[in-house]
Amino acid sequence: MTDPAPAPPPPIFNLNAYSPAEIQEAIEKVGVKKATMAFLPSFMLAVVAGGSIGLGALYYTVVACDPDLSFATIRVVGGLVFSLGLAIVLIGGAELFTGNNLIVMAWASGKISTTEVLRNWLIVYCGNLAGSLGLVILVLLSHHPDFNDGRIGLSILNTAAAKISPDMVTLFFKGILCNVLVCLGVWLAYAGRSVTDKIVGLILPISAFVAAGFEHCIANMYFLPLAWLLTETGKVPAGFDASVITIPGIIHNLVPVTLGNIVGGAGLVGFVYWTIYRKVVG
Repeated sequence: MTDPAPAPPPPIFNLNAYSPAEIQEAIEKVGVKKATMAFLPSFMLAVVAGGSIGLGALYYTVVACDPDLSFATIRVVGGLVFSLGLAIVLIGGAELFTGNNLIVMAWASGKISTTEVLRNWLIVYCGNLAGSLGLVILVLLSHHPDFNDGRIGLSILNTAAAKISPDMVTLFFKGILCNVLVCLGVWLAYAGRSVTDKIVGLILPISAFVAAGFEHCIANMYFLPLAWLLTETGKVPAGFDASVITIPGIIHNLVPVTLGNIVGGAGLVGFVYWTIYRKVVG
């Protein structure tokens, strides 16, 4: 019998998306790299990500401040433009705390330790906060909140008040749902082979969490401190109750939202997909 013909080589250009199993393998490899990265590049990339998500939030506010738009239009269009933040993070390269919740897949496979996971999350969370606060200062000094006859500033204040007012249990579950969608956006972006593929993959899940009013801890690191600074500098329109925007109020939001983001991203996306697509060692 003649030997079977050799299999044809894989195409140089492949327009097919990566399979879920390939995505899982890629995220594990990236997770190991993220968890073992040196402090300085990890922190600086996190600063970039914090500012990037803040830019997405800034873009959202431009839409949200238009009083002539309907509720649904503001939420959907605002969510679409907010996707700018994650697009910069994934395509430009940066370290985002909520996306890095997926490194639990590498941890579950025994490729990184619990200490390395927690170290990465702490560094990246602090770097995201630094980047967000840096953008807040720049935005305040640029007088961007005065744009559109001050409606940008009012929109920021209203957004912040709406984020602080719910109880902590509600914020926790909003955080879970948010990072389920964010990490699904990351997962879909990993399926793409081009910049266009990646943006198309992430944009609907990200816009969905914004439209639904769920809570993202890093985006809130932009909205809440900026709103607080607006109240501290007296840039509050008549009729707005500035007493709701306080440091304890910011903490009241960030603590349960952060915990919810971890549960949603690490548990309901990372661990679930790892369980489905993990390699079974026989």
